[in-house]
Amino acid sequence: MTEAAEQGAGRTTHEEPPEQVTEAERLLRRRARRLSAYRSAERTLARLGLLAPLRERLTLLDGADAFYDLDEPSDLYGNGIVEALEEKVAGLLGKEAAAFFPTGTMAQQVALRCWAGRTGNPTVALHPLAHPEVHERDAFREVSGLRPVHVTGEPRLPTADEIRGFEEPFGALMLELPLRDAGFVLPTWEELTEAVEAARERDAVVHFDGARLWDTTVHFGRPLDEIADLADSVYVSFYKSLQAYGGAALAGPKTLVEEAKTWRHRYGGAVFQQFPTVLSALAGLERELPRLPGYVTHARVVAAALREGFAEAGVPWARVHPEVPHTFDFQVWLPYGVDELSEAAIRPSEETKTALFINSWVEKGPGLSMTEVYVRAAALEWTAADVRAAAADFVALLREAGS
Repeated sequence: MTEAAEQGAGRTTHEEPPEQVTEAERLLRRRARRLSAYRSAERTLARLGLLAPLRERLTLLDGADAFYDLDEPSDLYGNGIVEALEEKVAGLLGKEAAAFFPTGTMAQQVALRCWAGRTGNPTVALHPLAHPEVHERDAFREVSGLRPVHVTGEPRLPTADEIRGFEEPFGALMLELPLRDAGFVLPTWEELTEAVEAARERDAVVHFDGARLWDTTVHFGRPLDEIADLADSVYVSFYKSLQAYGGAALAGPKTLVEEAKTWRHRYGGAVFQQFPTVLSALAGLERELPRLPGYVTHARVVAAALREGFAEAGVPWARVHPEVPHTFDFQVWLPYGVDELSEAAIRPSEETKTALFINSWVEKGPGLSMTEVYVRAAALEWTAADVRAAAADFVALLREAGS
């Protein structure tokens, strides 16, 4: 046997078996690669604080003395700076009072169980795509003794006629504004006011899941306090749009809020000190809130450019939903599988440091997938031509992967 043959035989004899990777491991690796590519990208439509390294996140509090006296004593179990934030939120939403909560899940459970005690009816009418039904492991039922019912299954908010015609009583109507899992969609102002009136005709209270209520003023053409005034109570988030470290607030009548604070304690939400999170929320209200209308306006430019870019590239079927975004977040649907789309999205981030799609793709049918697009401050540097060009490059990579 020659030396080359011996070496070849040795390689065959000692060759390692191919690595066995489970589907779960494969998805975790792809997620890690996607996040790494996003973090290294120099151009993206959104630079999300929640994905930033700790050192960068801490800079959010730089200059905090411009909007709060840092020589004041720290908070203890919800006083001091926490009360200052609660007062500010109540003022912004035009409500009598507000209570700070560590999570929106807790805030909404507390709000709706308080309303159930007052109305005598634990049934809550909400959309099957609403956050409590999709993302909270049946907490309404399992933790708070509430009974969810669905007024409509359509991918939109319920209409006034659907609310009036629902076949059983409910104590509260919960409306998620915008309805994230349906595409960050909103009703028209007229539709919203009619839906609220229909609920009141049934002697039901109205609660807004306003995690992203801050984003809705452009679509409704109304200020925040006028929008919030439609509801008996409103929950808002501080991290989804305002880039804070976390936290939420429940706003409404003073008597409801005082009762909610009692339940907040019972649920374990009376946290010893919360000043870092509260300071970050105040920073978001001071710095980010005034910029949100501009993001909505630019999201419409980005969405139109994506539609045009896909059409020019000859994609047989592509959808931006809503066609004109209601907020600065929207969906993109494309007729390809998750694997091809994920690879085409990640490669530009790795190779050219430009990230058009930063979120994961979700299978919605055979050969059909969807992703969410976020438009934030980083997107303001993108022109419509930039977006069209990035869409064309993305489609070229898709076709390369397919061939």
